[in-house]
Amino acid sequence: MLVFLLAFLTCVFASAPSDAQQSDHELYLQQLIDRAGQATLARQREWHLLLHYRKRLLGGYESEQDDPGFFLSPNGKWDPAAELNATLAKFFSDELVGSTRQPAQCAFIARYHWLKERLNFDPIRLPPLACERFHRWYEDFEAQSISLIFPSAFLNNPASMFGHTLFRVDQKGQTEQTRILAYTINYAAQVPPDAGIAFPVKGIFGIYKGYFSTIPYYLKVMEYRDIENRDIWEYRLNLTDNQLRRFLMHAWELGNAYFDYFFFKENCSYHLMALLDYADPDLHLTDEFVLWTVPADTIRLITSKPGLVSDIAYRPSRSTVIKRKRESLPAAERDLAHRITQDPSAVSSRAFTGLELRKQAFLLDLASDYMRYRIETTDSPKPEWKERNKAILVARSQLRIPSEEFTVRPFAQRPELGHKTSRVSVGGGWRNNDTFEEASVRAGYHDLLDPEIGYTPGAQIEMASITIRHYNRAEQTRVERATLLNLLSLSPIDSVFHSPSWKVNIGMNTIRYNGCQLCSNGLFNAGIGGAKEFRLLKREVLFAFAEAEADVSKAYDELYRVGGGGTVGMLADLTERWKVMATGTYLKFPLGDKSDDFRWFVGSRFTLARNWTVRLEYNHRDYDNDVLFSIQAFF
Repeated sequence: MLVFLLAFLTCVFASAPSDAQQSDHELYLQQLIDRAGQATLARQREWHLLLHYRKRLLGGYESEQDDPGFFLSPNGKWDPAAELNATLAKFFSDELVGSTRQPAQCAFIARYHWLKERLNFDPIRLPPLACERFHRWYEDFEAQSISLIFPSAFLNNPASMFGHTLFRVDQKGQTEQTRILAYTINYAAQVPPDAGIAFPVKGIFGIYKGYFSTIPYYLKVMEYRDIENRDIWEYRLNLTDNQLRRFLMHAWELGNAYFDYFFFKENCSYHLMALLDYADPDLHLTDEFVLWTVPADTIRLITSKPGLVSDIAYRPSRSTVIKRKRESLPAAERDLAHRITQDPSAVSSRAFTGLELRKQAFLLDLASDYMRYRIETTDSPKPEWKERNKAILVARSQLRIPSEEFTVRPFAQRPELGHKTSRVSVGGGWRNNDTFEEASVRAGYHDLLDPEIGYTPGAQIEMASITIRHYNRAEQTRVERATLLNLLSLSPIDSVFHSPSWKVNIGMNTIRYNGCQLCSNGLFNAGIGGAKEFRLLKREVLFAFAEAEADVSKAYDELYRVGGGGTVGMLADLTERWKVMATGTYLKFPLGDKSDDFRWFVGSRFTLARNWTVRLEYNHRDYDNDVLFSIQAFF
């Protein structure tokens, strides 16, 4: 018994640090803190990038990171030096920290390696830990490069109306065909599945938390390309081996914490740029975004950096593939492919069997593409759709010839080729018996008359715009128009695609009514309808909306009016640079100030350069006529 007791006490005292060891740890820690202070490490850019510090307007610093567990000092969010000293102290401890509950050397491994490089840690006095979880995670990537992924804008999902960005970690030995099996590094808000329109509202004020996650790329492709029908652009980045390692180490650290998610500024794109900034501190990407961060602007920024992008690839959405395949066929064969989707027995018809095998295979591939599209994008697909697709695939397998490669051209070109997302304009014109000059500024993003290159065709997103106008005869300067939100989606309907078109407009304008020549009018307008595309000249879209509107103004006897009606219109590309739009609207207001409105609009835009256009517009609204010529610059 005495032998066992002595052995136990020996183990206890051997495992506990002696006073001398403890004193040496404290001495070495103080030496490291002193050396870090002498080298001013807490002021260096890389430390600020690791902790996401930003200068405050009134002096000092504040980290954009919002999870208290990300900081090892109680004042770490605001004090870079205190956080550096606390971090060094935690490196001597095996205490579990962060949301992933690991020792500090492993939870914050990018900090550890950066400080180790700067201070040349003595491995005897500060022994390195194994960090097996990190090394398994890192080695599973087998990383060779990083690609920035841009799924295009998708108006039907408020979270993606400006597009999205994420990173894909490209593995060694992968080909373009197997790259879909890689993993992604994604940042997104944690949003309840039923959030709907509440997402952008709450997202504006940072109510949601945003997290980094690692998700297989094929799942993101299914979500964006196959379900939401968004084209995907992939930008391979040139990073050195050291930059790639720094990138992944900091991505690991960010898995420990959350940021408050702000829809316009600290969103999916902003924090991805912060990752690249740490990988290569010379890039200064996040410094470019002060008030808002638009995903397309981040693409423009990285492609503007010499040598940063090595390759660009395109993954068309399923709907784009179907539309381009249908475009390549004469009308009779398009109808035959559609008939097969309705009745697979049409493959026995003379019209089908009389075609060469190559064309039969193409039509069956197209029919199967469409059936899969219907099955995967419909909430409650009909059971017979799967049976039809099975019959089509059986017929296809009997041909025993491979499918020919089909090159798909995007409807919207690469986002960096489009105009910038903010706009300023100056102009002048005539309104009733007066002339005027005006200036406008729009925070974002794109309207139907703007140059379409790089943007989703038929999609309009205008936010935070204001127009100041000076009337010469009236000698009055006023806010002529202001837009909080103006969304419009034109989705042309054909025999295959039947998505509705819709619009929402919230803002104010200036009206002439009831003897008031220039009265401010708050408005809310929403409508749903349909669109049809033609190719008589170049490309024309005819559209019609049933809509409702509510107006508030002192010009009305009742101070408000509510009603509804409809709009018809046409949007036409006459040339690559010249576009016109014309609309006519009738609205009847039975509630509040009983009245009705006849309105029409004709507008024309000509592109001078990528970021310069001129416009001529005419507006009519019940005894109120307005002609405006303006020049617009995007920035």
